[in-house]
Amino acid sequence: MNVLAMCASLRKASWNRMLLNNTVRLAPHDVSFDVYEGLRDLPHYDQDFEQNLPGNVRDLKHRVAAADAVLFVTPEFNHSVPGVLKNAIDWLSRPQSENNLDGKPVAVFGCGGSTFGAVRMHIAFREILWSVGAETLPKFELILFKASERFDANGVLTDQVTIDGIARTMSMLRERVGSKTS
Repeated sequence: MNVLAMCASLRKASWNRMLLNNTVRLAPHDVSFDVYEGLRDLPHYDQDFEQNLPGNVRDLKHRVAAADAVLFVTPEFNHSVPGVLKNAIDWLSRPQSENNLDGKPVAVFGCGGSTFGAVRMHIAFREILWSVGAETLPKFELILFKASERFDANGVLTDQVTIDGIARTMSMLRERVGSKTS
C-alpha cells in the first residue's frame, strides 16, 4: 500500500512532524510512504489557474492520484485546520471534475500540547473532507493530547497507546484499500 502523507505543521521540530516520522518508522513492511514536503510552496488557490495549474500543484495532484490512501498529520489552529492544509485541499478538490480526494481513503492524525490535543481540528476537518468526497475511515482520527509527554528527547514516540493506534489505522487503511481493489 502506498500512502501519500503530509504534515500541516511547517515547523521541522513540531510534534506533528515527530508523529509523522514515527508513523513512517513504525509502519508495516508492506506500507510505503510518499511524504509530501511542499505545502509551504503551494500558491494560494485561485480558480483562474485551474485550466493551467502551477507545476507544484500538478505534482501534488499527481502524487495523490497515484497513492492508495492519504494520511494528514496536522495541528489545530484556531479550532480548525492550518491554512496551508486547507489551501492544499482546495487545489486537490478542484476543478470538481478532477477532484483527487473523491473516494480516496483518508486518515487524520493530530497532536496538541493541551488536554484537547487536536480534537476541534478533527471536527472541522471531518466536515471539509466530507464535502470533497474523501473516504474517511469509520474511526479515521488519531488524536495525541499532551504531546510533550509522548516523545523522548530524540523525538521517538514512547506512548504505547499511540503506537497501537498507528498500527490499527494502518491496518484499517490497508483493509479499505483492499476492498476498493477487489
